[in-house]
Amino acid sequence: MGGVTRVAAIDCGTNSIRLLVADLGGDGLTDVVRRMEIVRLGQGVDRTGRLAPEAIERTRVALADYAAQIEQLGAERVRMVATSATRDAANAGDFRAMVVETLGVAPEVVSGDEEARLSFTGAVRGLPADLPAPYLVVDIGGGSTEFVTGQGDGSVDGALSVDIGCVRMTERHLHGDPPTPEQIAGAEADITAAVDRALEAVRGRDTRTLVGLAGSVTTVAAIALGLTEYDPERIHHARVGYADVAKISAALLAATRDERLAIPVMHPGRADVIGAGALILKVIMQRAGVDAVVASEHDILDGIAFSLR
Repeated sequence: MGGVTRVAAIDCGTNSIRLLVADLGGDGLTDVVRRMEIVRLGQGVDRTGRLAPEAIERTRVALADYAAQIEQLGAERVRMVATSATRDAANAGDFRAMVVETLGVAPEVVSGDEEARLSFTGAVRGLPADLPAPYLVVDIGGGSTEFVTGQGDGSVDGALSVDIGCVRMTERHLHGDPPTPEQIAGAEADITAAVDRALEAVRGRDTRTLVGLAGSVTTVAAIALGLTEYDPERIHHARVGYADVAKISAALLAATRDERLAIPVMHPGRADVIGAGALILKVIMQRAGVDAVVASEHDILDGIAFSLR
């Protein structure tokens, strides 16, 4: 079984859909292509309980493009994981039918616990040796945030998914442009209650290294590094101190959407929700009592790819 298998992993979240095609061998993953599109599948789902038809259509367009590339690159195995928005929606069947027709495989709507374990697997492989275990990995998504603790060998000690995410918190609380202090305080109270519950459940305060995943974390890291364009290699395993995260969070929440759009590393589809994402990261660091977060570009996508071994 020493050969190499070309695999395709798709992660469909509340805000974005992402593709990793990679060669999976005995020495790990070798990237062939990574892609990300902002499709906002979870648009309004917190309020309506349903996936919007236009959101499903945006996702279909992106997925059709991915399917063509997967076929072109000759991936032998494909796995698509769908997360929070499709767990919550009353019309999840419409989404599933669209995916089967477009991709040829059914989306797996994994539990929050499984989502956390996949994220942990992807995040801890290849961490620098000077980062001590146990690890707390947090994956800040659009609809939910996963908390998972574990060891350097990939074993998981505890995992919990809570319903705080950058899209959900923006839609629920941050209605102003920029949001008002009262709106921010409401979001922070909501986030703090969920974070405290999660840290207690997974013993997150006992860990030695915090690893942060997904676009909110990597965007904050890019801003902290002063990058003039988004550079995954510079961002991957960058360490950002709590003081910088707190300062960037406050600045993003005080800015208008147009001001956030003008930040060189900002993806246009993230500008309206990054304030909430940065606030979630700040609260996690504050409540866990950690002084730095290590940003990782490797996350649930890599975990999905490893699962195709």
